[in-house]
Amino acid sequence: MSFNDSRLDSSPRGSIKPWQQMVASSAGAMLTSLFVTPLDVVKIRLQAQQRPFIKGQCFLYCNGLWDHLCECINGDIAKEAWYKKPGRFNGTLDAMVKITKFEGIQSLWSGLPPTLVMAVPATMFYFTTYDQLKSMMGYNELNGPNQNMAIPMLAGAFARVGAVTLISPLELIRTKMQSQNFSYRQIGKAVKISIEQGGLISLWRGWGPTVLRDVPFSSLYWFNYETIKASLTANNFTKEPTFLQSFTAGGIAGSIAGLLTLPFDVVKTRRQIELGESSFTKVGSSSVSTYSILMKIYQQEGSKGLFVGLSPRIIKVTPACAIMISTYEYAKSFFRNYNSQG
Repeated sequence: MSFNDSRLDSSPRGSIKPWQQMVASSAGAMLTSLFVTPLDVVKIRLQAQQRPFIKGQCFLYCNGLWDHLCECINGDIAKEAWYKKPGRFNGTLDAMVKITKFEGIQSLWSGLPPTLVMAVPATMFYFTTYDQLKSMMGYNELNGPNQNMAIPMLAGAFARVGAVTLISPLELIRTKMQSQNFSYRQIGKAVKISIEQGGLISLWRGWGPTVLRDVPFSSLYWFNYETIKASLTANNFTKEPTFLQSFTAGGIAGSIAGLLTLPFDVVKTRRQIELGESSFTKVGSSSVSTYSILMKIYQQEGSKGLFVGLSPRIIKVTPACAIMISTYEYAKSFFRNYNSQG
C-alpha cells in the first residue's frame, strides 16, 4: 500500500518537512530494531554455546541499526547476563523456540533498550541528513530515473560520516560506563576519565575503521536503492514507491552493498573488538591500526579471511535495510499526502 498521488511534485504542498523526515526515520528505526534484534540475540547465544565468553572478552551486538560493543562480565551478575544463560540449541529456529518457551518471548530482545538510546537518534540524523543533502544537490526522488545518480552516493557518504562522528563518542562513553560500572547519572565522570586518559580526540577512538566500512556501504547502498526504486516506479508509472517496491529495492541494495564491503566489515569488527578488550582489560592492543589488522588477517588466513561471514552478514543486512527503508518511505508518503491536503 502507498499514498501515491501523481500530482505530488517538489512544490511546497507536496514536499516533506525535516521534522516529518525525522519522525519517519524514527519509526523505521524502531520497527527495524524490533524485527532484527532477535536474530542477533540468537546469534550471540549460539556463539556463547560453542565457545563460552570469558571475563573481559568483547562481542558486537547489533540491533539492526548500529553495532554496539559489549563486555562480558563474571561473578553473580554473569548468572543473570542474557548472553550467558544456559541452553542447548540446535540452530537458529530451535534457539528462538526454546528461548521463547523457557525464558519468555521478551528475551529475544535482551539488551536492546540501552542501545536504542543512541541508535535511534543516530539513524534519525543519518536519514534526515541524507534527504536534506540530496535535495540541496538538486536530486528530486519524485522525478524518476533520469537524474545524476552520483548525488545519492555523495549525499549518503557525507550523511554517514556525520552520523558516525556523532555516535562514536557516545558509544565510547557507553562502553566506558560499562567497564567502570557507572550509572547514567555519572556520564560526566565517564567523559572526564576518557579525556584525561587520551585527550579530547580519544572520544573518537575507532572512528577511522568505522568510516572505512560505513561510508562505502552507504554510498553503494543509496546509489543502488535510488536506481532500483526509480526503475520500479517508472515501470509502474508512479512517482512514489509502494511499500513492496521500497522493501524490494532496499533489500537488494543492502545485499549488494553488504557483499562488496564485506572485507571492510571484517577489518572493522576485529579492530573494534581489539580496541574494546584493550580498554576493558587495561592492556594495550597488539594491533592498533586498520592496516595492521588487514595484514594480520591476510597473513594468517589468506584473502579468504577477508570474506568470512558472508552469509550471516547478508542475512542480517538484507532484512534490516528492507524494513528500515520501506517503513521510512511509507511514512514519508503519508506525510506528503497529508501536506498536499493542507
